[in-house]
Amino acid sequence: MLRVKAGELDQMALLFERHRQPLYRFLLYMSHQPEASEDMVQTVFYRMLQYRHTFTGKGEWLTWMYHLARNVLKDHAKKESGRGMHLPIEMADHYPAEGNPSLEKKEARERLYAAINRLSAEQREVVVLSALQELRHKEIAEILGLREDAVRARFYRGMQELKSYYQKLPE
Repeated sequence: MLRVKAGELDQMALLFERHRQPLYRFLLYMSHQPEASEDMVQTVFYRMLQYRHTFTGKGEWLTWMYHLARNVLKDHAKKESGRGMHLPIEMADHYPAEGNPSLEKKEARERLYAAINRLSAEQREVVVLSALQELRHKEIAEILGLREDAVRARFYRGMQELKSYYQKLPE
């Protein structure tokens, strides 16, 4: 990103290729809207270019990217608030998976997504960033503007609720 900031805009294509799928998954988990999530990925990368001068290089690049993504999510939620959001019934088809999963794996993923979707937005965000996006709690704390111990507590409670929801879902 420092190279993009310095004017090497072609480097943005490399960042896009490396980070669009994880960013898409995060936005999809938070919004439950596949098409809107694709649009939001584009918006995040556009804002990266637009606000590249604000990237200092002192912190983690991913922290900055997810901070921008959260702002895009908030803007999207404001636009959608009057329309009423609806959740697709079978979301597993929209979540990127590795390879060609068997029916059994697809059903297990659908149960997991259904359980994740039952978490509060705050818990879902921490669980997705930590368990699925593999960010450290320190990075998540920076993204969310929380103390690291608060992130750990949200993650722990979120995982406990996720386990409970998952076990209660029909197989």
